[in-house]
Amino acid sequence: MKLQFEYGQGFMDAELPDENTEVFIPGQTVPDPPSLADPVEETRKAILHPDGIEPIAQQVGKGSKVVIVFPDRVKGGSHAASHRKVSIPLVLEECLKAGVEKKDILLICSNGLHRKNTPNEIKGLLGEQLFNEYYYTHQIINHDSEDWSNLVDLGFDEQGDPVIMNKAAFEADLTVTIGHVLGNPYGGYSGGYKHVATGITHWKSIASHHIPHVMHREDFTPVSGKSLMRSKFDAIGMYMEQKMGRKFFMVDAVLDTHARQIAVFAGSGEKIQKPSFRTADRRTYVPWAEKKFDVMVFGMPQSFHYGNGMGTNPIFMLQAISAQIIRHRRVLSDNPVIICSSICNGYFHDEEFPSYRALYELFQKDYHQILPDCDVNSEYFAMNQEYIDKYRFNYGFHPYHGFSMISCGHIAEMESAAVYIVGAYEPGYARGMGMKTRATFADALKDAQKYTGPSPRILALPKAFTCASVHLMMKDARLPEQGHM
Repeated sequence: MKLQFEYGQGFMDAELPDENTEVFIPGQTVPDPPSLADPVEETRKAILHPDGIEPIAQQVGKGSKVVIVFPDRVKGGSHAASHRKVSIPLVLEECLKAGVEKKDILLICSNGLHRKNTPNEIKGLLGEQLFNEYYYTHQIINHDSEDWSNLVDLGFDEQGDPVIMNKAAFEADLTVTIGHVLGNPYGGYSGGYKHVATGITHWKSIASHHIPHVMHREDFTPVSGKSLMRSKFDAIGMYMEQKMGRKFFMVDAVLDTHARQIAVFAGSGEKIQKPSFRTADRRTYVPWAEKKFDVMVFGMPQSFHYGNGMGTNPIFMLQAISAQIIRHRRVLSDNPVIICSSICNGYFHDEEFPSYRALYELFQKDYHQILPDCDVNSEYFAMNQEYIDKYRFNYGFHPYHGFSMISCGHIAEMESAAVYIVGAYEPGYARGMGMKTRATFADALKDAQKYTGPSPRILALPKAFTCASVHLMMKDARLPEQGHM
């Protein structure tokens, strides 16, 4: 069986045995549920008839301050009918009809600890007309988790976690969140309370859930909506609402493989989160495999999700591999082998990920035997002023972000017998993260039989990062329960 796997800027050829290889491509092997024929009209209906909260027209009027929180470039697409481009103008229309003045509206990109989005990127997300109407009057901004002039410390939620959030979102008369419900290895789905708990908070809030003792629990892998992490998202989001004295007006779209809307839900988080997740289950949790797989094979481009260099930065490489394990653990054998192509050329992209090289080098020394050992250094990195300034003023990722990635990256060691990187230009970087290296898929597969025995069953994912992933399940499995609410 001849296949091509993602590799750098292109693809790497592989020939896998026909008799024991199965291929899965999201949206193709098992088709997605149909997307909405008219996403504009369906989104309008949802906004006009929200669940568990009053319509916008009954919440605001002249003099009201409105904040609209929208996701950054990491997910959701930028096509003409993308959820951001459809829903935000409809929300604005309702606010303006109710008497809200344009000057009292602020749009916040919920980048969290991700790097801030550039003006051109935001223009691509929102569309040129909306961008031109609001950007040049300083009414479109990125969230800045280090700008204490626009943060408010709300104390601790019921789980004892610190809640620090965007001040403008806290003080507004109406805070609308535009969410994407798409399969996510961190807690099952994006959207809902995860959006606000990660997108408009501070690193100390994020450090309450993107950490080893939360991510290395049995309820985290395989991916689940019943994990401690998910409950922390919900607790933080609902505590924000408690302190605000009002609820977020959420407008969440369930998306398909190509970021098209399958359904749109509007209302309070406690009302729409579960039904949106249940709708997303039909696309995301796919009962498909008849037997478990001993080997999972995929490829990694240089640029995806977080940005250019993700597929060559060794910390991100291991995190991305772990994310595939988290998603597909239900269909893998007890000690599977992972084989992944990556050019692994030592390109950290230091401008975009300024703290990552130092974190990688730290892992190589000072008695750091496994990735979680580095966690004791997280506060020092997170408060490094040089890295903070690069996050705030130079489009770099926040220094704490790398620690959330190593918490995930260790799962590959926990859940697999071995991880092979195929085709590395500088293989030492992969070996420095505990991965094995081989020149070709054939070489890796041959060596993997030390762990799997002869004729292993192989799961091939030729578009693992080109398409939005699903969470594979055994064919006769029931869908997992979702949510804590």
